[in-house]
Amino acid sequence: MKKHRKAEVKRRTKETEVFLKMDLDGSGKHSIQTGIPFFDHMLSLFSYHSRVDLSIRAKGDIGVDAHHTVEDVGICLGDGLKKALGEAKGIERYGMAMVPMDETLASVALDLSMRPCLVYHMKLKRSKIGTFDLELVEEFLKAFCNHGRITLHINLLYGKNSHHMVEAVFKGLGRALREAVSLDEGATEVPSTKGIL
Repeated sequence: MKKHRKAEVKRRTKETEVFLKMDLDGSGKHSIQTGIPFFDHMLSLFSYHSRVDLSIRAKGDIGVDAHHTVEDVGICLGDGLKKALGEAKGIERYGMAMVPMDETLASVALDLSMRPCLVYHMKLKRSKIGTFDLELVEEFLKAFCNHGRITLHINLLYGKNSHHMVEAVFKGLGRALREAVSLDEGATEVPSTKGIL
């Protein structure tokens, strides 16, 4: 019987309340409600392309700014990933995706290294999509990396449409994570010569 690597995370602050459930061995089923429609759309794409089942309920002070909610969802997603991976025995560890989205091409590479590092090379053409502040994409990824303890390299090779650019990155993040968390058949050890990640 297939083992399901699952996690639940709750985070409550004076600014936000987030509840997250994830299953790394799912099929990409998702139910996302953060009160920020564009962000919900991106997280849904991430879940679908990673095949990680993901449920997120978030309430935050979005009347002031979406920053706290976006960052705290990133924190919870990282915490959930780390919890679901456990000792990370037998995982592939590395993942990479090159994703085209019409005129845009984005490269995403990650290492579940337990050493948080974000390299973010992405110059967007606009500052907002609707009411969503696009500088929050980097804040979300930074929180995800720091709490999931991931090395993540995002490189936007080219593009014109900011929606396409962000969408290609979230799809790429999903596909790269799907590869990294997949189990290497026959491998039973942590994928590091150190014996620990």
